[in-house]
Amino acid sequence: MSKLVSVLGSTGSIGRQSLHIIRHLGLKVSSLAANRSTKLLEEQAREFRPSLVAVFDDKAAADLKIRLGDTSVRVLSGMEGVVEAASDLSDTVITAISGAAGLLPTMAAIERGKRIALANKETLVCAGEIVMAAARRHGAEIVPVDSEHSAIFQCLEGQKDKNFSKIILTASGGPFRGKSREELINVKKEDALKHPNWSMGPKITIDSATLMNKGLEFIEAMHLFGALPDNITVLIHPQSIVHSMVEFADGSVLAQCGVPDMKIPIQYALTYPERRPSIVPAPDFTKTPLSFFEPDLETFPCLKIAMEAARAGGTAPAVMNAANEEAVWLFLEDKISFYGIYEAVVSALGKIGNKANPTLEEILEADRQARELVRKA
Repeated sequence: MSKLVSVLGSTGSIGRQSLHIIRHLGLKVSSLAANRSTKLLEEQAREFRPSLVAVFDDKAAADLKIRLGDTSVRVLSGMEGVVEAASDLSDTVITAISGAAGLLPTMAAIERGKRIALANKETLVCAGEIVMAAARRHGAEIVPVDSEHSAIFQCLEGQKDKNFSKIILTASGGPFRGKSREELINVKKEDALKHPNWSMGPKITIDSATLMNKGLEFIEAMHLFGALPDNITVLIHPQSIVHSMVEFADGSVLAQCGVPDMKIPIQYALTYPERRPSIVPAPDFTKTPLSFFEPDLETFPCLKIAMEAARAGGTAPAVMNAANEEAVWLFLEDKISFYGIYEAVVSALGKIGNKANPTLEEILEADRQARELVRKA
């Protein structure tokens, strides 16, 4: 059970829900970190009274210092400040920073042997082997917050050797489930942001619309659970009640179920191995028919390219992730089309050579090159 918590990405969707759970459980917050939302950060700092708040944006940090001038809260800026927030005296760090920006703060927390409530899948997508090796070396405990990986984590509890034959990742299918490629050529961001089941930030919502999010989760599952690509399957499950399943050698399949609400896996990451009463109700299976079917990889090629990058390994997943991040923001700015996201990823993977067994520095350099390539295209 966590006692003192740092929340990185506290103003985002997962961060706000995390603070809701922290309030519910009566836990204490030692530090907060975010990008630039100073008004909300001020409100959070005044309520939770952390000793430290870090802001990526320097101007926003200067503004926050003024806003919190009548308090004892220290305000730091830049990546250095966020890394310090991850390195404070907390026993648990919720890593809810969006994108590859979460990698260095997560590594800093791992090096101090903390529990990592991991809500930043890009950390493992970019540098999974390095991150997991560091966690083993420093005795850091990684408890996934993504609903799918939390489900797998829970299904493997009590399995003495964690031996499984298959991981089955479920996906809602997003707002365009059942659509054809022709129907999606001219879709706008307003349509892509209408997720049918989950309330999330804009970047992850677009990733869900392209199914890239499931591709990122595919890679994350490989590293978290030591799975080979051929031992992971993706199924579309429109109801989002079964969050993922694990199949074992004897043909048994364990599934973790719950209503589509991120507060459930957030709370479990903070209370593990205990279970505490939740503010979220259980699903009513008499009112919820469940269905499953295979994803359409031709209509949603981002999932296919992510699986290919997973098999390639090396710096390919980092290039794919960085190109996707930049392309999603270009789509949200109406600068490229929906399928332009996929085209940007394919272009970056084709132009940037894949390096096997990369160092952290080489991964960060591949990430930089991919972003620059997409922005200049």
